[in-house]
Amino acid sequence: MKSSSIKILITGGAGFIGSNLCEELIRLGYQVICLDNFSTGKMENIGELLLHPHFKLLTGDIRNLNDCNLATQGVDYVLHEAALGSVPRSIVDPITTNDVNVGGFLNMLVASRDAGVKRFIYAASSSTYGDSESLPKVEEVIGRPLSPYAITKYVNELYAIVFAITYGMECIGLRYFNVFGRKQDPNGTYAAVIPLFVKQFINHQSPVINGDGENSRDFTYIDNVIQMNLLAMTTTIPEAVNTVYNTAYGDRTTLNQLVGYLREFLSEFDPQIKDVEILHGKNRVGDIPHSLASIEKAKQLLGYNPIYNLKDGLKEAVKWYCKHLK
Repeated sequence: MKSSSIKILITGGAGFIGSNLCEELIRLGYQVICLDNFSTGKMENIGELLLHPHFKLLTGDIRNLNDCNLATQGVDYVLHEAALGSVPRSIVDPITTNDVNVGGFLNMLVASRDAGVKRFIYAASSSTYGDSESLPKVEEVIGRPLSPYAITKYVNELYAIVFAITYGMECIGLRYFNVFGRKQDPNGTYAAVIPLFVKQFINHQSPVINGDGENSRDFTYIDNVIQMNLLAMTTTIPEAVNTVYNTAYGDRTTLNQLVGYLREFLSEFDPQIKDVEILHGKNRVGDIPHSLASIEKAKQLLGYNPIYNLKDGLKEAVKWYCKHLK
């Protein structure tokens, strides 16, 4: 089947990851429908796509089943990216986080089932590993969730399994590990650490690291995430479906190292940045100390081969931010 005859729905398609997926799938010749309520997504993220003949924007909310039913009509694949992210946001407002991430997720599963969607690929989260101290993180070993957000993302996985068993749906969950890159919003109360630090450095403001800076993460560049979504969508291996995959690079970096790289790369655009002081604050509630993904399962079953390591991804991200934040 030609890609031009395949219709893909991307929920949260005006958000950071969703808009990058929209761009890549349009480039590959697919028909793309973007569903977004613009609570966190931005029109500017998809502005260049609006006049493309293979792109359609639907303004709607996954908490509304009618919107979900409308969006899934005639769709072959769903890439479900819509969610309220952020552990701190979920601690402040667990009810809305649950409404969107659990209620909205269930609406999308039901709508996809009723529309006969071929495969449902959804954004899962490394937060599902919770208090498990084992490293690297392997998909079959998780702990207890440490935040309302983590609970919602684990519930997504449970619902996906039930719908696969009960209704014969094909579902694949991608446990994202600290994704970063172009179009990630540096503004707002719940901005992710990399775009936030970049914005602060560019403005000659001191970044504040939570704790002593020795917490580590498996930072994952957006293009690796796009690759995983495409592989999950196109795999024809039966064993590769109805499971979850770590979506990461497979290496970990401390926050102190991260800030050092950012200061180094940004200083190439503005030498004054190398003199910006780094500050330290309190540890953040709900954070896990260390995160490192095993990507062996994705390599073996999907043929995953992440191209961008942290440094290469940061260099690309820094170039984008220096162009768009000035």
